[in-house]
Amino acid sequence: MFRFLPAIIALLAAAGCGQLPVQPDSRVDPCLVPATCPICPVCPAIEPPKPVEKPLQAAAWSDLQGWNDDDPGIVFAAFVASCRSMERQAQWKPVCTAARTVSDKTAPALRAWFEAQFQPWALVNPDGSRTGLITGYYEPILRGSRNESHGYPYPVFAPPDDLIVVELAELYPELKHLRLRGRLEGRKLVPYYSRAEWTPQESKRSPAALLWIDDPIDLFFMQIQGSGQVQLADGNRVRLNYADQNGHPYRSIGRWLVERGELKAEQASMQGIKTWAKANPSRLAELLNANPSLVFFRELAVDGSGPQGAMGLALTPERSLAIDPRHVPLGAPIWLATTKPNSEQALTRLMLGQDTGGAIRGVVRADFYWGSGVDAGNQAGKMRQHGRMWVLMPRSYQASGSADNAPK
Repeated sequence: MFRFLPAIIALLAAAGCGQLPVQPDSRVDPCLVPATCPICPVCPAIEPPKPVEKPLQAAAWSDLQGWNDDDPGIVFAAFVASCRSMERQAQWKPVCTAARTVSDKTAPALRAWFEAQFQPWALVNPDGSRTGLITGYYEPILRGSRNESHGYPYPVFAPPDDLIVVELAELYPELKHLRLRGRLEGRKLVPYYSRAEWTPQESKRSPAALLWIDDPIDLFFMQIQGSGQVQLADGNRVRLNYADQNGHPYRSIGRWLVERGELKAEQASMQGIKTWAKANPSRLAELLNANPSLVFFRELAVDGSGPQGAMGLALTPERSLAIDPRHVPLGAPIWLATTKPNSEQALTRLMLGQDTGGAIRGVVRADFYWGSGVDAGNQAGKMRQHGRMWVLMPRSYQASGSADNAPK
C-alpha cells in the first residue's frame, strides 16, 4: 500500500481540501495540515534563527577598562620577540618594523604607541555574548630520574615513531588549524591509542622513555599544563615541553568527578582532584582514563622566563595567554578584563596570545599563564573566572565573518 501513498497525496492535493471532508486526527499536529483546510488553526510564526555574530567587532580604547593604569613594557618586549615569525605576514610587517624603532619605553609612551599602531576589537561569542571562561595554567616542578626504579616507575615519552600526523591544510586549506593523528594497521589509518589503550604499551616501549617520574597524578597534570620542569635525582633540572598529542579530545577529570557525585563543583580544582586521588588510589586509573587525551614531550634546557609556547618562544608569567587560534592570531596583543582566582578583585592588563591548548576552544576563552612552581600552581588551580577580551589588530586589518579571513 505504501507504494501508492505519493499518488494518493497528489490526488488529494488536486481535488482540493474544501471538496474532501477531512476528519481531524489527534495523532497529527493540525499545523502540519495544508493551510487551505478549514480545520487548521492559526499556526504560530516561525522565528528565523539569529545570525551568528562576527567574532571580532570594532571597539574604542575607552572600552578597555584600566588601560591607562597598565604598564605594557613586558608585553611590548615579548611582542617584539614574536615579530620574528609574525612579520612574515603582510598585515603584521609594518607594525613589527615600527616596534623596532621605539626608543621611549616608558609606560605612557608605549601606551601611546599601541594606540597609534593598533585598533582594539572586542571578541564576541557566536550568540552575541561578550564574556567567557578564563582559566589558569602553570609550569609544575616534578621529581624524576633518568632511570626506572621503584621510586620512579612512571615513564614520560617523546612522540612515538608509529604516531602519524596528517596536516589537513595541505589537502584542504579551510582546515588550516586541524591535524589528523593516527597509526597504521596494515594499509588503514586508525585512531591512535587512547590513554587507556596506551598504558599496556608502556612496558614494551620503556627503553624509549625520556624520564621516569615518581607520582602519576603529577605527571597527568603536567600533561594538562603542557610543560613542566623535572628535578632529577642527580640534582640537575630539565624542562619537558609539549611535543605532540595522541589525537583524542581532552576530557575534564574534574567534570567527571562532579558528574558522578564524587566532588562538588566548587571542589573540582586541581588541589581538590589531587586530594580525591590520594584518598582513592584504587580508582586512580579509572579517573585518569576518563581523559583519553595523552601528551608527548621533548626535553629542553631550563632557561628563559618560562616554557616554550605554541610560537616556540618562552612564555611570560602573568602576561601570556593560551587562546584559540581559529579566532585570535598567535602573537597578538590582547586586553584582558577578568578577576583574580576565587575573587571579585579586578585583573585587567595587556597580555600576549602566545600559546594554545586542547581545552581552549571558543572565541572568548583563554588560559592565563601564572609561571612556575607551587605558588603559580595554587593560583592556576583556583582560576575559573568570567572575563572579556579585546584583541589589538594593526589598523590595516579589516574584520570579516568568513573563517578564511580570520586574523592570521
